Amino acid sequence: MTFPSIVQYCLSGITVGSVYAIVAIGFNIIYSATGVINFAQGEFLILGAMSAISFNEFVPLPLAIPLAVIVTAIVGGLLELLLIRPARNATILRLIVITIGASIVMREAMLHVWGDMGRSLPHFSGTEISTFSIFGGQASPQVLWVLGTCAVIVAALTLFFRYTHAGRAMRACADDRMAARLSGIPAQRMVTFSFMLSAAVGALAGCVISPITQTQYDMGAPLAIKGFTVAILGGLGNSMGAVAAGLLLGLIEAFTVSQIPVAYKEAVSIVVLLLILVFRPGGLFTRKEIAELRTA
Repeated sequence: MTFPSIVQYCLSGITVGSVYAIVAIGFNIIYSATGVINFAQGEFLILGAMSAISFNEFVPLPLAIPLAVIVTAIVGGLLELLLIRPARNATILRLIVITIGASIVMREAMLHVWGDMGRSLPHFSGTEISTFSIFGGQASPQVLWVLGTCAVIVAALTLFFRYTHAGRAMRACADDRMAARLSGIPAQRMVTFSFMLSAAVGALAGCVISPITQTQYDMGAPLAIKGFTVAILGGLGNSMGAVAAGLLLGLIEAFTVSQIPVAYKEAVSIVVLLLILVFRPGGLFTRKEIAELRTA
């Protein structure tokens, strides 16, 4: 394998790994507030991308993306209000099953609205054939948008949870929901907000990756599985761990494809997930105090 080939695989792995990291961060936000793993997180990405594509037919791209993020955030809030809140006294397993059912409903709804054809947003800068060279490897300018978006999301969420009133309230609910209620914090409202924030993060990720890959209605489930793998690998609730784990999984997938047929690519994340659950269920990057997204 030549050096330019190695660079090319690294660029590919870092790009998709950044997306996996954003999906994992979405998992962490809801897990921090509720203890629930939301397997509809992958559908939030696809809904955000599809909505932006539709909005872009009528409004410029800089406006279509925020509108798509808002719409997806509202759907995330409705998911909590209509499905999670009525079953708030149910077991965690039952709540997880509810999110799986919600993901299936959302997927079928997107099939009904947009069909099964692949769609994509235009590149944010440059064109489809625009590339730049890094040590012999070629990359699209959209790759920089993906990496930049991941970095901005991590930094913004870190600041949000540490320095804003709403962020501190969500962390308080994660620590002790009853104590938070006694302190005057609307705990249930914070849970709803966590679903909306997670959906918005997912929608933004879907928008930035759409120009690179064709977006289809059924792409959410594989992304959810990989995002969950990254969340477990990085340690549930650890945003920096999610970034490191996402990049690691992306690189593993990229170099695996260089050695085996691409048809086996989807199995890589499953194998990694099984290995982590068996040998390191707490994740590779766990620590005693997780300050970014989860404090419970």
